Amino acid sequence: MTISAAATRPGVHYLEDLSPGQRFVSAARTITEADVVSFAGLSGDFNVIHTDAESAKASVYGQRVVYGLLGLSVATGLLDRLGTFSGSAIAMLGIDGWKFTAPVFIGDTIHLELTIVSVRPSRSKPDRGVVERQFDLVNQRGEVVQSGRIDVLVRRDPSRSDGAEKA
Repeated sequence: MTISAAATRPGVHYLEDLSPGQRFVSAARTITEADVVSFAGLSGDFNVIHTDAESAKASVYGQRVVYGLLGLSVATGLLDRLGTFSGSAIAMLGIDGWKFTAPVFIGDTIHLELTIVSVRPSRSKPDRGVVERQFDLVNQRGEVVQSGRIDVLVRRDPSRSDGAEKA
């Protein structure tokens, strides 16, 4: 089942609401020059491949390329806009196998396609569980530009039983 940004039932998803194969598709966002400049200032990385239009013309891309970590940051922002884990997430557990598969350029419009890989309750803390999530950041041409797994610790729904069933 795919749930888009325009889903009729947006909002928080607890562990019990999630199942392997479930997909969520975010709204799109265009990467601007202001995004790149702000990220340069925040990170302190002023590499000319990102910040100097004239120097970047001589690069393999022929233009400035967006910071890879800016793409990753935007992916997490697009996830937040979905609202899927807002209010249920306890902690990000790690980023695994993140790949930068194609460049992102200023003016590209990207969206997030999130797939639930697995869901498992915690054995030691019955009020929570682990959700393995596959992130695919996709540009306006349908190309996956970044992908990887970002797992999260999620609350169980306290309104369902005692939220502490053993699996």
